[in-house]
Amino acid sequence: MVDDIKKDASSRMAKSVEALRHEFGKIRTGRAHASLLDHVTVSYYGSQVPLNQVASITVSDPRTLAISPWEKKSIPDIEKAIIRSDLGLNPVTGSDVVRVPLPPLTEERRKEMTRVVRHEAEQARIAVRNIRRAANQQLKALIKDEHLPEDTEKRAEADVQKLTDNHIAKIDSVLEEKEHDLMEV
Repeated sequence: MVDDIKKDASSRMAKSVEALRHEFGKIRTGRAHASLLDHVTVSYYGSQVPLNQVASITVSDPRTLAISPWEKKSIPDIEKAIIRSDLGLNPVTGSDVVRVPLPPLTEERRKEMTRVVRHEAEQARIAVRNIRRAANQQLKALIKDEHLPEDTEKRAEADVQKLTDNHIAKIDSVLEEKEHDLMEV
């Protein structure tokens, strides 16, 4: 039962780290990558659909994304969706391809993005600590209900703390990598 609590805490902490990586994928650096448009939704036959389900997104050069819709008549909707997104991008429409040039980031914008990234990382750390607290509460309840020895509780709490430290270190490394990407000119 103690192992189940530790496994659950570990998987939930890993999900927090993955959620942080996913959030960082939405934050624009100086380079183009297809995941930048993952959260953009397009009005398609009356419903909101993710962009990657109505078109293929490729990187044509380091500063340009090329979007090839499967139906030509959806080009205006794709263009509107990109303009509406919070990315600050201006698509250029060709005959059958929508090109999205990525302007270079200013120094001020880079610093602002770094603050956003640090805030996201702190939120992930808080989530991991909350998972640790919940796991420790479950352990204490289990020890109390099952009348297990106190040293079992101490060992289990130490293991949960090691898991927490490990996942916070992963968050810090992901943060460092993203900050490096943001500050790279």
